[in-house]
Order: sequence, then structure tokens, then C-alpha cells
Amino acid sequence: MFHRLGHFVVKRAWWVIIAWVIGSIALVAGAPKISASTNEADFLPKHYESIRASVVQQDKFPAEFTPGAILMFERTDGGALTDADKADIAKISKGLTDKHIPLVEQVIPPTEGRTISQDGHYAMGMVSIDKTKMQTDDYPKAAKDLRDEGRELAKGTALKFQVGGQAAMAQDQKESSSATDMITMLATIVLIVVIVGVIFRGILVGWLPVLLSVFPMVAASGLIAFVTKLFDLKSSQMASAIDIVVILGVGTDYFLFLMFRYRERLRAGDDRKAAVANGVGRVGEAIASAAGAVTVAFAVLLLSELGMFTSLGPALAISVIVTALASLTLTPALLSVIPAKATFWPGRKWMEEPQGARFHKLGKVVGHRPGLIALVSGGLLVVLSLAGLGYTGTFDMAKSMMPKDKESMLVLDTLSKNGGEGAADPTHVFLTTSTKAGGKLDPATLDGFGAKLGQVPGVASVQPEHKISEDGTTADFVVVLKDSAASNAAIDTITKLRSTAHPAAPAGSEALVGGTSSIYKDIKLAMAHDYKLVFPVAGVLILLILGLQLRSVVAPWYLMASVGLGFAATLGATTVAFLKIGTEPGLMFMLPIFIYLFVVAIGTDYNILIIARLREEAREGRNPREAAKEAIRHAGPTVAAAGFILAASFATFMLAGNVLFAELGFALAIGIVLAAFVMAMFFTPAITALLGKKAWWPGHGAMPDHGSDTVDEREPQPVGMA
Repeated sequence: MFHRLGHFVVKRAWWVIIAWVIGSIALVAGAPKISASTNEADFLPKHYESIRASVVQQDKFPAEFTPGAILMFERTDGGALTDADKADIAKISKGLTDKHIPLVEQVIPPTEGRTISQDGHYAMGMVSIDKTKMQTDDYPKAAKDLRDEGRELAKGTALKFQVGGQAAMAQDQKESSSATDMITMLATIVLIVVIVGVIFRGILVGWLPVLLSVFPMVAASGLIAFVTKLFDLKSSQMASAIDIVVILGVGTDYFLFLMFRYRERLRAGDDRKAAVANGVGRVGEAIASAAGAVTVAFAVLLLSELGMFTSLGPALAISVIVTALASLTLTPALLSVIPAKATFWPGRKWMEEPQGARFHKLGKVVGHRPGLIALVSGGLLVVLSLAGLGYTGTFDMAKSMMPKDKESMLVLDTLSKNGGEGAADPTHVFLTTSTKAGGKLDPATLDGFGAKLGQVPGVASVQPEHKISEDGTTADFVVVLKDSAASNAAIDTITKLRSTAHPAAPAGSEALVGGTSSIYKDIKLAMAHDYKLVFPVAGVLILLILGLQLRSVVAPWYLMASVGLGFAATLGATTVAFLKIGTEPGLMFMLPIFIYLFVVAIGTDYNILIIARLREEAREGRNPREAAKEAIRHAGPTVAAAGFILAASFATFMLAGNVLFAELGFALAIGIVLAAFVMAMFFTPAITALLGKKAWWPGHGAMPDHGSDTVDEREPQPVGMA
């Protein structure tokens, strides 16, 4: 099939190129505009308690004050606030009210004993912002306007004015995300151009994977927008940066898969078009199978209970499919119309086979000592996997997704140092009459219920003046926790609070615990669900893809086992780097999912490429050890180049300046290094060599290949890293 596809593309190269140009432009021009969500609650299904509590709040207390922004007042000299300062604070707060800033509903100035710290060094005001506009660009803009107007009003005083809170975080995340996208794209492009250029000793060839990625990037963005709109999916702010690296990284992988074969066929004596067609015929199945495995790994996230993954999964799956299609059509079309000399210019030795290539030597080592190689490489993965037992997750996305010098982070840090984090984002416990019971709450039972909430370990206080809805069916108890809303300690407190509130609810009523900490508690529960469902389903589907591609029952099992070890080893290495050597309290809660996405999926890519070459060499009649040696000799340069580029691309995340992307960049980079340079290069061929023909049972993967539909195919000469 792929030989026929190669013939078709070569013969109609210009039509293929024109189709990609027109199709990409049409898709992006007609795509709907999609806004990224910054509200964690949007990513949870409606049956979770925090979401049910949110519905109760909106229904029974629609006008309830919810701080969308926090105003922080401190003296510029760091001293205690004076009476004159407090008067200036009142004037600034009144001035902000008089400005009638769009979406700002109410500005509440600091009050003694409540929002002025005990040491008198800072004061905290609260601002209500229209909650119905949270998913619009106007919501973070309200925080920006508060900052601009507040600083203007604070001129001439001894006060430093800052704005934090949810809207301010959304504004800072928006700015930080834009910078991250730009840094990621530029750094990835530079890496690809330089590394590919050095590998093939050419200028144009270095730019080709970047130029070829433009079309799938544009086309995929349009398709993703259509799918997101059509199925009402949520879009997260980190999706765009990840999508850029996926298309550039995976696209470069597939480009290298084809490019090494193209050069190999040119060295064997094929003309340019025959070399392209034969290259597609030889690696097309590996690219399609690899893309299939990655697509399945991403698409299975539709089973996730977290909206950030149910939207990210399809988006990345679309990107991989489009990139694979471009790799099998657009890339060979361009290669068939560009003269080979121009592609590799100014290099002059691209037609010469280097003597004593390093991958030839590596192949010999694996072929001669497969048992030792399997033991060493597998042992390394096991040791790193054991380090993963120290993994601890954290849910503080705000602190992790932005640089610490952002204004909203400075406000949060001030609150943390002064013990005001819990007061800034309190928990709400709603006591509401059940649907079956109906009727109103008995006021005599409310004080006792509130007292029980106050006795829960981790609760700082329960406001005595609980609110009751107009219809008398629901009461709202404001509970201030001792710890930051996103901390693991606060999430543990929510568990205890629910355990106390549920049985303590008076007869005929139901208690629901809501608020930010409750949302994170439910995200934690949803993650546990995903680990039990998403991972096994993806594993089974990838196993089936490998079985169909290899026509084997045995090989897919040890391939998946190696990838599983790669996942555990990556988590272990990241745990050591950030929790043992570093000082982070925990790794971001979604990190294991992202390791699964990229290390499992793309690690399977490299295994597929190397195992496909192993099967090809076995079909040529070579014994298992000789096949392992030749597979590394021929496919090793591709795996090494692809793995190095993708690992370096992911490492660019560490330039973003925030903890989340630093952890993500390190984890994915080290995971790809393990996948390419430990699993695919050593562990997989060593195990295959040890198993021999049993690896291909019950299919005929190792049987000689008696011809295929090729174009003037001659026996290839050995290929090394030129």
C-alpha cells in the first residue's frame, strides 16, 4: 500500500503541494474562535460534589460576593501602616468604585481585625467581578484596569498597590502563556534547523522539517477549533505550547524516518523520484503505525473525567494525524521536486558511506552480547522506576503556571507569609433541603451544624453569621481553612470536612462542600479514576496496533513492558530531580498523564521504528543477532537524531520561567532520552536477539521477503550517521 502511495505522490507532486496549501488556508480561515478556560471547575463533570455545590451557590445565592480580585496595600518602606495610610487606602478604594471599571461590581476596602494583618504591615481589599464573564477576555482585563487605575490613585502616597486574585492570575497567565508559546516555538525551531542541518550537512534540509510543519500546524489548528466548537470541549491555556512542540517534534521525527531512507536509497543508486517512492514504501508502515499508536494514546483521553484532558487529547490526536498525513504526502512531494544536490547543499559527501560508523560498532556490541545489554539497560530503567515511589503530587496550579515575580504571585506570597491565604479563598459548605423532603431548614439546627464544622482539624474558623437563601431552603457556612486553598493540607482538610458535614446534616437536608479546595479534591478523585481506566485502555489498544503491524503475539508484550518501564523510570528521575535534589513540595498533579502521553506514545514510536527494521533484516535471512546488529546500524541514526531533537525540543519548556513547564520540560526530555537511547537502541533489540524467531510467533515476520512493489530498488548499502 505504501509503495503505491509513494508512486502516487511522486507522479502528482505539485498537485499534492497545491492541495495542502489551499486546504490549510481554508481550514484556518473558516475556523471559529476558541477561548482558553482558566477556571478549574470547568474541567470537572457535574456529578462531583464541588460542582454540585457551585450549582447550589449560583441558584440560591446568585448575588453572593465572591472576590474576583484582591487589592493589596503595603507601605513602600516596608513599615507598619499608619492612620494616614489607612485613610489613603479608603480613598483609593472609593476612587476605584467611582471609576466604574467594566465588570467590577463592588470594591470592599480593608477593615480592622479582618483584612488588615495582625502585625499591621499590609491590608487586603476585595473586589467582586462579574462571574458570568469569567471565560471572556474582559474578565482578566478588569484586573488590568484595576492595576492601572489603582496605581494612578496611589501616586503621592506612601503605599505600594498591587492586585492579585483570580482575575489577576488570569491576566498574568495570559501574558505568561503568550511568552511561553513564543519561547517554545523559537527555541524548538532553532534546535531543529541546527541539528538536522548538522546531521545531513545541509542548509535547506535543516529548514525543511520546520517549513513542512507550518502546513500541518495551520491545518490542525483549524480542525481543532472546529472539533472543540462542535463537541463543546474546553480548551486549556497550556494546550497551544504543547501542540507546537508535538507538531514540530513529531513532524521532525517522521521527517527523519523518511529522510534517512531517502538518503539510503540515493546511496544505493536510485534516482531522486525512485528514492522518494521507495523511501515511503519502506518506512510508510512504520510512520503510520507510530502515528496510530500516538493517536490512540491521545484519543483515549476522551475517557478522562477531567475536561482539560478530554479536550487536549482530541486536539493532540488531530495534530498527530495531520502531521503523519503531511509526512506521507507533502514531505515526499517536496523531496521529489527539489533536486537532491539542492536538498543537501552545501554538503558534498552525502552520497558517501562513512567508514566505521559508530552505530555499526553499537550494533556489533548488541548483537554479540544481547544478554548483558538487556540486563544493563533494563536494570537502569528498574532502578529509576524505584525512585518514582517517592512521588508526591501538588495541585497549586497558580504558583506552578507562572513565574514567581508576577504581581498576582507576589500578592499570594504576601498572603502566605502572613497567614491570610485561607481567608482570601474560603470554603463554602451549603446545607440544603433534599429534593424529596422539601420545605425549609430549621434555624435551630444551624448553629450546631456550624459548630461541628469548626471542630474539624485544619479549619481556622467558621463565620458565625451564616447566610440563608430567600426561600429558606439553603444555608451557606463560610469556612476559613488554615492552609492555602491549593495546598495538599487544605485538600486533606476538605476530606475531613466532608466526612464531618455529610453525617452531621440535619434530617431532610444535604451538605455540600464547595470552593477552590473542594474542586482540587475532586480533581484528585478524577485523576485516580483516569489512572485506573485511561492507562489500561490505551495500553490494550497500542498492544493491538503493535500486534497488527508486526503480525506477532510475543513482540508487542515486551515492547509495551519496556515502554511501561520507561514511564516509571521517567517519573522516578523527575521525582529525584525536583523533590529529592530540588526543593519543590510536590510534582504537578497532571505530570504523570503528560509523561504517559509523550513517553508511552512516542517511546512506542521509536520501538516501532527499530522493531520494523529488525523484522526487515530478519526477512532478508539474517539470524536474530545479526538482524539486531544491522537494525541498529541502519535505524540507529534515525532513532538517535529523532530522540535528541525531540528531547531538546521538550527541554525548551524549561525556558518558560515557571515550575510547571520546568517539570514538564525535564520529565519529557528525560523520558524521550530513555525511550530513544535506552529502550529502542539497546533494550528492544537485545531482547529480540535473545528471543530469536520466537519474537515473531505466530506470524511470519521473520520469513524472507520475496519481493515488493518498488521502483528500481537495488540492494541498499549500509547507512550510518553522516
